[in-house]
Formats: sequence, C-alpha cells, structure tokens
Amino acid sequence: MAKVQVYCAVSLDGFIAGEGDDLSWLGEPEPEPAREPGTVGFAEFMAQTGAMLMGRRTFDVVKGFGGEWAYGGVPVFVATTRALGEAPATVSAVRGGIDALCERAKAVAGEKNVYVDGGALITQALDAGCVDELILTVVPVLLGRGTALYQGTRLQRFDAEPLGRFGTMMQTRLTRAG
Repeated sequence: MAKVQVYCAVSLDGFIAGEGDDLSWLGEPEPEPAREPGTVGFAEFMAQTGAMLMGRRTFDVVKGFGGEWAYGGVPVFVATTRALGEAPATVSAVRGGIDALCERAKAVAGEKNVYVDGGALITQALDAGCVDELILTVVPVLLGRGTALYQGTRLQRFDAEPLGRFGTMMQTRLTRAG
C-alpha cells in the first residue's frame, strides 16, 4: 500500500529553507556523498515514488534551478490557484483540500509512494494526519529564520529510527507514533 512521505533536509533548528527560500546552507550538491548503509539517497527515494504533491512556492524555487527536471517522469501535482506557466509535461496544477489531494496522488502512484514537498503543504498534510513517514536529513547548521518544516499548532508525535550518517549529516526515519 502506498505511503505518503516527506523527504527533505532540515537544519538543526527545524528549517527546510532559509530566508527568501535560500538553500545555500545545504552546500554544493555532491554526486553521491559518503553514506552509511540504511540511509536513503534521493535517487533511491524517487525510485519508490509514484506521484508527488508539491506546493506552488516550492515548484517556483525548483523550476528556478534550471537544468534537468529533478523528478524525472514522476507525475507532479502542484497545489496552486495560479497558472503554472511553462512546466515539464509531467507537472499539473491541482486544487482542493489536502485529504483529497493526497488521495488523488495515491491513486496515481499505485503501489508506489507519494512524496509531499513544500513547507505549507507539509504542514497541512501533517495536520490532516495524511503523512505516514518523514525521512529527514539533519544538516548541522543553525539558520535562525526561514521556512519551518512544521508551522502548525497540533502536537505531533513520532517514533524515530536513526538511519545513519549521510555525508556530514544524519538521517532519520520518523513514523507516526501509536
């Protein structure tokens, strides 16, 4: 059965982007950082992903990187009320409540998983109880300000499974407690 997952890097103080969507704190991408067995690389994660649900702001940031589309042929649903403009053929705009959007993405994903990305969308999915698992790569930096991983108001409890070192970072899998 498909899982709804969050896969992202997070600073020690809980931010997924710095002020103004700054991602420079992540450092330069390495071809394949040294990582311990059990950790999950992006290519490995995407191989298990059948659909993606992305926030509009995140789409705009990723699109601004230029170059090859990072998500390959995976269908990407961008939650937005505005036209997307030029976008890869696999990308479509969607509207609706987070529960309905997750169900739509699951239907498209089939036996594979759904990847949710974007601060506001992650918060909505967590608050609605839609997220089954978070795979977080903790970067040893403090940002002080930016886009928080979670901006909701509900207490959220998870069971943590340390996955190991990923370059100079640590990766953890979190599943809903209870």
